[in-house]
Amino acid sequence: MSNQTLELLAKRRSQYALGKNLPLSNDAVEALIKQAIRLSPSSFNSQSSRAVILFGADSEKVWSLIEAELRKIVPAEAFAPTEAKMRGFAAGAGTVLFYEDQAAITALQEKFPLYADAFPGFANNSAGMAQLAVWTALAEVGIGGSLQHYSPIADAALAEAFGVPASWKLIAQMPFGSNEAVPGEKTFVADDTRFITLGK
Repeated sequence: MSNQTLELLAKRRSQYALGKNLPLSNDAVEALIKQAIRLSPSSFNSQSSRAVILFGADSEKVWSLIEAELRKIVPAEAFAPTEAKMRGFAAGAGTVLFYEDQAAITALQEKFPLYADAFPGFANNSAGMAQLAVWTALAEVGIGGSLQHYSPIADAALAEAFGVPASWKLIAQMPFGSNEAVPGEKTFVADDTRFITLGK
């Protein structure tokens, strides 16, 4: 079956061998990321997803700050693999910090109290869709990336360093850059453990 959406999703892979040789200008990459997030769905059209888009030295600073926080909790004798990961992420051209605006979520809870308990979960769904949209859009133009979750380890340090509003909650980090290696083959678990189809 030929399907353009599925073909694009198949291009999205976790790329850990990143470089700084982007196929597009930084301005074009920024515009692509913003549009991918704009077009991502959100519950009640809340548009609660936020992003900090960093290039060059600012992107490298993200991973330096996270590394500094990790050094406080990871034993020194076991830190070498973690350090290598941080340096690999910093080797890329940029990083997207994905946030959800808690003020927007609170406003929905107040406006629709019947769903108040559900809105944080809805926001997580929106965040995931925004992340996938950006990741896939980057992959389509030949830019590699991966999705990382180093929260809340360095949330405060990142917020202070980049002027992030207090109501923004950090969800994930996406280092991106040129593809400097071919990702390994993607494997899948058996369909019968993942899907149930009825009535066809």
